[in-house]
Amino acid sequence: MYPGKHATARAGQAAVIMAGSGETITYGELEARSNRLAHLLRAHGVRRLDHYSIYMENNARYVECCAAGERSGHYYTCVNSFLTAEELAYVLNNSQSKVLITSQAKRAVALAALALSPGIELCLVVDGPGEGDKILDLDAATAEFPATPIADESLGTAMLYSSGTTGRPKGIVRPLAEQPPSQKLPIFDFLVKLWQYREGMIYLSPAPLYHSAPQAAVNLTIAMGGTAIIMERFDAEHYLQLVEKHRVTHSQLVPTMFSRLLKLPDAVRARCDLSSLEIAIHAAAPCPVQVKEQMIEWWGPIIHEYYGATEGLGFTACNSQEWLAHKGTVGRVLLGKLHVLDDGMKERPTGTPGTLWFETATPFEYFDDPAKTAEARSPDGTMSTVGDVGYVDADGYLYLTDRATFMIISGGVNIYPQECENLLITHPKVADAAVFGVPNPDLGEEVKAVVQLMPGVPADAATTEELLAFCSRHLARQKVPRSIDYEAELPRLPTGKLYKRLLRDRYWGNRTSRIV
Repeated sequence: MYPGKHATARAGQAAVIMAGSGETITYGELEARSNRLAHLLRAHGVRRLDHYSIYMENNARYVECCAAGERSGHYYTCVNSFLTAEELAYVLNNSQSKVLITSQAKRAVALAALALSPGIELCLVVDGPGEGDKILDLDAATAEFPATPIADESLGTAMLYSSGTTGRPKGIVRPLAEQPPSQKLPIFDFLVKLWQYREGMIYLSPAPLYHSAPQAAVNLTIAMGGTAIIMERFDAEHYLQLVEKHRVTHSQLVPTMFSRLLKLPDAVRARCDLSSLEIAIHAAAPCPVQVKEQMIEWWGPIIHEYYGATEGLGFTACNSQEWLAHKGTVGRVLLGKLHVLDDGMKERPTGTPGTLWFETATPFEYFDDPAKTAEARSPDGTMSTVGDVGYVDADGYLYLTDRATFMIISGGVNIYPQECENLLITHPKVADAAVFGVPNPDLGEEVKAVVQLMPGVPADAATTEELLAFCSRHLARQKVPRSIDYEAELPRLPTGKLYKRLLRDRYWGNRTSRIV
């Protein structure tokens, strides 16, 4: 999100426009604000390769808060804005962040997290008052600093978090060479070509900026001298109106957004001129075949799909024509070498599902956690996996069929159920718990809990309400089960391992795939 040469050449052009309020940040303003923040971070002892975190909703100040890190050699972590104070504090402490940037809307949760985060030396509020000498108003705190670059500019990047089967998020850190911020990481050059980004493009971002895909998309839009239209929250009809109003050329969505667009009345769908759209990317969750067929019929063959993990293990992609010839695919491998292996690390035959392992395309580690890094890699260290299961057809196209880690993708959001299971088991009325995804026609999957209660506890509505309220107090709302079912005893192996697949498969019936 570093404005680079565009700060001068396009000083008066909009870099960011907020979709709801219309608030606009020009390239000149983005340059000045990110420079002032970079000076402030240096003044507070944040040096190259140090970490800071951003915890707020989509707003007009988000991009400058990222851009300051990208021009100062920092790792910045964009935190899920729905996390509770306890969850936020874990990320702040785990990332070794020195500074937290937040908003007035998230102030209460942020301040509660600060009490649990001794390493945070400074908290900046982008649109609210300061409080003492540790919590400062961003504008007031940066006012004394120059709008010109710091003397020791160098490339910084996001360190985003990906949860795991242990239930605790993991920071994905990439090595950073000491180079100027104008020199992007190689993965960005690859994405610019793949996503057909171009100078002066208009990008519509409908998703939260703490996700890796919107992060990358907005970043590249700024790098190309384009304008990013950022929705505060997704609304299907408003999305179409924005495409027409701003003559949007590029966008990236998740399948749930497609579904909601398709459910609009025909008159609403036909009302807006979408002819400016050149390419629409989708990822984050497999798209139901019928949904994608209808989207291509409506928007034309401009819809591209990709599959990859935040870790950057590998990357597959396909355009509309390829997908129509191989319906259900997530594309062919473009980065990394893919291996489909059985539990003994032996290659599976063509068309036969197995765990997906990539000869790692881009180097990464889980921050300050060599044990978790080793868990994701093959014994010889040459390959990595996030536990997805799938197969490759005779033409080399990849199809996903399951997730070995029981990760849930609900509305494009990754949810790792172990965290909820670990919480439920602490409730005095719960003897055992299993959490997994079940089909949801709108979201793809929803979170389901199956609970074994303590003796004498009734499996009634009052108990369900109590357990859901308990989860809501400690977990972000996306992680809270939509419903709870009860079993007399959960299936565990003699070793104590929960045989969760037995439970989950009851809800998926005879489907050939456990991914929707």
